[in-house]
Amino acid sequence: INKLIKLFKRLVDLWTFQLQTSFLILNWESNMTQKNNSFRRNIVKAGLGVVAIAGISAFGLVSSASADKYPSKSIELVIHAKYGGGTDTTARMVSIRTRRNLKADISIVAKRGGSGAKAQNYVLSKPADGYTIMALTQSHLYTMARGKSKMKINDIVGVARAMDDPTFIAVSGKGNFKTLEDLVSASKKAPLNWGVAQIGGTEHIGLAQFAKEAGIKFKVVPFGSGAQMVQALMAGKIDATLPNVSEAANQVADGSFRALAVMAEDRLKDYPNVPSTFEKGIKAKCSTTRGYAVLASTPQPIIDQISKAMVKAMKHDVFKSYLAGAGLTVETSVAGTKVWDKHLKAEYKVAEAALKELGLVK
Repeated sequence: INKLIKLFKRLVDLWTFQLQTSFLILNWESNMTQKNNSFRRNIVKAGLGVVAIAGISAFGLVSSASADKYPSKSIELVIHAKYGGGTDTTARMVSIRTRRNLKADISIVAKRGGSGAKAQNYVLSKPADGYTIMALTQSHLYTMARGKSKMKINDIVGVARAMDDPTFIAVSGKGNFKTLEDLVSASKKAPLNWGVAQIGGTEHIGLAQFAKEAGIKFKVVPFGSGAQMVQALMAGKIDATLPNVSEAANQVADGSFRALAVMAEDRLKDYPNVPSTFEKGIKAKCSTTRGYAVLASTPQPIIDQISKAMVKAMKHDVFKSYLAGAGLTVETSVAGTKVWDKHLKAEYKVAEAALKELGLVK
């Protein structure tokens, strides 16, 4: 603060000196030619430029000072879903150790409505200072892509990824489809009934990508939630569905479901016998992700500080155990700002293109 006070005093002195100099020049050259008048104006402009540059430097010092003090008050972590749900639970698990790492309190604030639109607009209304962090899921990306909120994808930057839950292509364990090839072959003869949670949701977009790459057609049946989607397959109401690993782990383990493939580039460590879509020559992948973001204009030092604190928290045994309970690992789920921001921006592009092809975005 003392350095800033001294700097501003210097600016005042410099400004006073420049004004005095400018007036002397104006009086001395009052009868000069137009050419000399131009010269005089250039001198005045140069003096003002010095003051402007000094002011910019001062602003930089203020920004650095703010970043150095972060955090100095409580942080809001904004979720778009109800308290007690998956997004809320994950946010609270992340916050346990992040509080300690940042040495600041973190309060979970729910702004429900519009599939994330209300939460997005709330975050946009807050300063870009790192004290408002938004919990981010695919729902947010779809809401942005469909223009249902004021927020655009470039308004935010991802600070940390908490979960990356891959998607199975699953059928009944008692059915006739034994391999992915069986399913694709049958789908080329006639469209099968595929269960999804919501039209335009993660499973629907993943299915559209798979169908396009595999050259098949499909009928989509929405159920409103992943749990209902899974129950519908168990009841034999649909031919296939795309549950997350965490949603179908028990059913795959007891044989109720047969996982024909995981929609990823590589096989999962815990499911070595389940092939990936990529190894089958179908370049379509799908997963449910949960992560955190701040406004893109937040100072980079603060972004890095939040990212480091969150990643460290999620590598702790507390969060590691939470992931393990969902069949996930720190190695495949947790990522810092560089990896996560690139991931979510790429995911947004895929979602936007898929929604256009499905006729849900103009």
